[in-house]
Amino acid sequence: MDTTDLTTAQAGSKTIASTTKTVLREAGIGIALIALIIVFSFTPHFLSSSNVTNILTQVTINLVLSIGMTFVILIGGIDLSVGSVLSFCAVVAGTVMTLPGLDPAVAVFLATISAIVAGIGFGLLNGLISAWWAIPSFIVTLGTLNIARGAALQVTNASTIYSFPAAFNAFGSQTFYGIPLLFLIALVLVAIGWFVLTKTVFGRVLYGIGNNEEAARLAGHNVFFYKVAAFTICGVLVGIGAIIYMARLNIASPIIGIGFELNAIAAVIIGGTSLSGGRGSIVGTLLGACIIGVLANGLILLGLSDFMRQMITGFVIILAVILDKYRERLTKA
Repeated sequence: MDTTDLTTAQAGSKTIASTTKTVLREAGIGIALIALIIVFSFTPHFLSSSNVTNILTQVTINLVLSIGMTFVILIGGIDLSVGSVLSFCAVVAGTVMTLPGLDPAVAVFLATISAIVAGIGFGLLNGLISAWWAIPSFIVTLGTLNIARGAALQVTNASTIYSFPAAFNAFGSQTFYGIPLLFLIALVLVAIGWFVLTKTVFGRVLYGIGNNEEAARLAGHNVFFYKVAAFTICGVLVGIGAIIYMARLNIASPIIGIGFELNAIAAVIIGGTSLSGGRGSIVGTLLGACIIGVLANGLILLGLSDFMRQMITGFVIILAVILDKYRERLTKA
């Protein structure tokens, strides 16, 4: 082999290696989702239209919460309060929606606004405290987790709210060519989140803060504002998630949302967003949420107990964190 052939072979080898790294880094999560679907496709009824619709419906709420969680984790934070805040937003919206004398359309509109405002309130609280006093968001949101849950129980006297307008209840079960309307709404939110993070200065600054907060500050960016904004966006999405939950199950209860924060964090991490911040994507979060939904549904069809499903999901989360370390090395390579 002459020198030219050797150089060509080496260049081809480097190209293959580079392509492999790119696939593992960018498309690995998509490949994992496809592989999971293939494995469970051998399970009876998994690919039936009714079960696919069921999976998409189950994915929706976690996906909406995960979008907001992505913004927070990208700046190196975390929000443990989203499940409890969701329950508070739901009971506030449920209380407004069931006020006597309101026109159904007005009731639904006011309830939606009230849920989003309640979510914004807790998002602002989390952001202001963690940013102003430089307290780890883990601690701050652990506190607001209890505040929101206690407030939800206090507002309702630990009772469930139901009897929503018939049109609102029907909305939660609507489909478009077999795809749940609620899931399509979640996809619209994914598109908005993707645009904000990839096509705006705001999104680029969030990545910058996660990579090097001090550098972002020295570059003239108001880090305090961006941190508060990230938590506020998360609060907005929790409020929307509360309305989606109510539309799906036709109830508002102070005990809903338990463990939802863990599922949201898991979807974000499985989707490739780094816990240390500065790296990740909304599309990855979408795929991560789908993996959790497919896994949960497939394990149910296999007849595994709830305890076994929790254990397996836990192992998957740990595996995702380990793989995240390897993805980080590939990114630097």
